[in-house]
Amino acid sequence: MKEQEKSQSKNGFPPSNLPRDPETGYFLDVPARIREIYKHNCFMSDFFHISIDEIYCGGAQVSLHIEHDKHANHRNVTHGGVLTALADSVLGVTGASVGEAVVTVNFSMDFISNVSMDGTVRMISNIKHHGRTTMVIVGEMYDNKNRLLATMMASMMNVDKIEGIPSKW
Repeated sequence: MKEQEKSQSKNGFPPSNLPRDPETGYFLDVPARIREIYKHNCFMSDFFHISIDEIYCGGAQVSLHIEHDKHANHRNVTHGGVLTALADSVLGVTGASVGEAVVTVNFSMDFISNVSMDGTVRMISNIKHHGRTTMVIVGEMYDNKNRLLATMMASMMNVDKIEGIPSKW
C-alpha cells in the first residue's frame, strides 16, 4: 500500500514524466497525460475495455466494441447498463480535459435506438457549463453506421484540480 501511495500524487493520479512547458508547468501533450491517468482506471481498461479515441479541450470521444457474449441481455440486445457505463466513462475524461477531477452528481440518458451486436459504439461529449464547483456535460452516442443511439446529460461536481492541465489549451 505504501508503495502505491508513493507512486501517486496527493489527488490519486499517477506521476508523469511527460514533457512540460518550462514557463507554465503545463503538459505539452494534454491528451497523452489524460490517457496516462486513465490507463490505471481498471473499470474502463480491464473490465469494459473502453477506448479513449479523442480528447480535446472541453470534450472527448470514447468507444466500446459490443460483443454478444459480454454485453447482451436476456432479449439478445445490448443491455442498457452497458451503454450507460460507456456514457458515464466519458464524463471523467471530459472533466480532465479542462483540468478538473469530477464526480457525477446527476445523470440522465435517453435511449433512442439499440445497437447491433458485434458493432462499435462511440460516445462524444462536450462541456456546456464549467463553473467554479460544477460542470454540465452533454453527449451523444452513435453506432458504426453513424445512427444516433442515445443522448445524455450529466451534472458533475468539480472535486479537485488536475495539476499540469490548464482549463484552456
